[in-house]
Amino acid sequence: MSGKTPSVQVVSLPPAKPRRFVFVLLNNFSLLAFSSAMECLRIANRMAGQELYNWEMQSVDGEMVFCSGGAGFQATGALGELTRDDYVLLCSGIKVQDECSRKLMNWLRREARKGLVLGGLCTASYALAKAGLLDGKRATIHWENQDSFAEEFPDVHLTKSVFVAEGGRLSTAGGTSSIDLMLKLIADQHGEDLANAVADQLIYSSIRTDQDTQRLSVPTRIGVRHPKLSKVIQMMEANIEEPISPGVLASDVGMSTRQLERLFRRYLNRSPKRYYMELRLQKARNLLMQTDMSVINVALSCGFASPSHFSKCYRAQYQTTPYRERGSQGTRLSI
Repeated sequence: MSGKTPSVQVVSLPPAKPRRFVFVLLNNFSLLAFSSAMECLRIANRMAGQELYNWEMQSVDGEMVFCSGGAGFQATGALGELTRDDYVLLCSGIKVQDECSRKLMNWLRREARKGLVLGGLCTASYALAKAGLLDGKRATIHWENQDSFAEEFPDVHLTKSVFVAEGGRLSTAGGTSSIDLMLKLIADQHGEDLANAVADQLIYSSIRTDQDTQRLSVPTRIGVRHPKLSKVIQMMEANIEEPISPGVLASDVGMSTRQLERLFRRYLNRSPKRYYMELRLQKARNLLMQTDMSVINVALSCGFASPSHFSKCYRAQYQTTPYRERGSQGTRLSI
């Protein structure tokens, strides 16, 4: 499958052998992540006036696959034999854990042995990690899945980058980050002029690199400009499993506990203790919804010494207990 023969040539390039991209669609995949990647290839062909890329959509069984928004896509085939020059991009979204069948895992490992490039869009880096294909490598995944991914795959160097392209493995954080990844690939393969022409067609004016992070830091996102408060928040985020007392936090940035309290009240409308608790409970909720970790292990990972204290704090924050949350995890957190 590919776009129609381009009628306009914007960037002059020498004739090139087309590269094939195989999109493997998993049920409940993110339509935005998939379509953003495919559109970049289509537009690149049009801007170059030649077929630089072609692509096809496969599914595990060759049947129709539905995105998380409910639209169905008929795959052109089931998982099959590929060549070393092919690019494979897995596309997933919610409930990616349920899509990691033995058939998919075996196919990924077999194709990886050929040395071809394998990538995961949105949450699909989970599938690559589950197959053992990201061990010792850098990768990224959507920010809501970061906590559970880090717990399950400690041998993967997880980053908060928008995308990662390293050592024959590609991963994106979801959403429009597919565009950033594809623009990098296009630029590497056919030059910056073509990548910029594609971005212009997409009205995509702020191209991100693998040095850009998915979310603004908390201080930036909420408009905090106080450097000491920013440092305290970063220390809190880095010490969830073993929380640091407000007194030690204040001392480490050269202020009194009372001064720290005033800063938090002024900028965040809550105490340092309350803010820290919310960070820990948010991580706990992610782990409960996205992993099979026991409730006690979730509690310990988030700095709670006893299940009863954890349950009390959790109920106060979310109006339910950790056990009931785990029992109602039909829809896991993800885009």
